[in-house]
Amino acid sequence: MRKQIVAGNWKMNCDLPDTQKLITDLKTGLVKEFNCELMIAPSTPFLYNAFNSTLDSDIEVIAQNVSEQEKGAFTGETSVDMLQSIGIKTVIIGHSERRDIYGETNELIAQKVKASVNKGMRVIFCCGEHLEIRKEDKHFDLVGNQVKIALQDLTEEQMSQIVIAYEPVWAIGTGETATPEQAQEMHAHLRNELSVLFNDSIAQNTSILYGGSVKPNNAAELFAKPDVDGGLVGGASLSAESFLNIANAI
Repeated sequence: MRKQIVAGNWKMNCDLPDTQKLITDLKTGLVKEFNCELMIAPSTPFLYNAFNSTLDSDIEVIAQNVSEQEKGAFTGETSVDMLQSIGIKTVIIGHSERRDIYGETNELIAQKVKASVNKGMRVIFCCGEHLEIRKEDKHFDLVGNQVKIALQDLTEEQMSQIVIAYEPVWAIGTGETATPEQAQEMHAHLRNELSVLFNDSIAQNTSILYGGSVKPNNAAELFAKPDVDGGLVGGASLSAESFLNIANAI
């Protein structure tokens, strides 16, 4: 059985007091068990504080990014070992903002994925297309290629550490959302790609999250689709109430 996951990507929001308050609000709102794993990704400077603040809860603190390098003269970077030394076990890799704003290539992202899984980290690997690619009907090929480059060199055992997040770039922060049917279509395509790259067992056991403007009012319909295993949530994760309502939609 693949895992149901709702992960909140806080991006470059929330200073330390804001981070502490949001975590307190989340813990207060956890009045019952959710049928999914709950994750939050605060900014890097506050990961250790957030990790310690959630030890008494079912919330996992995860990282938004990591270096492909193990150590050395890489100013401003954070290694896998550094994250693990403060208790972090999961990292987001390949988010569209890392690709578009910071120029991360498929090849660099593949190096980050490999460096992370080699040390036992779980990876939320992001993939997705821009609107012009979808309009040209090339979205299946592009997303499939992103997955192939990032994951093809992993072992079957390492694939158990991979979660995929499909994020239609045209639906991130725009208020636009892929229809549940569009999300299901791409998630099914991704599962087929995994079957070709590896086997049917891996395809069926890999969690695939939807990551494009998930909100409390559309989460249930999205999560009801058979190949949608939860969400990677952006703006709506900055409110404890909305994030927990999304989690409750599973």
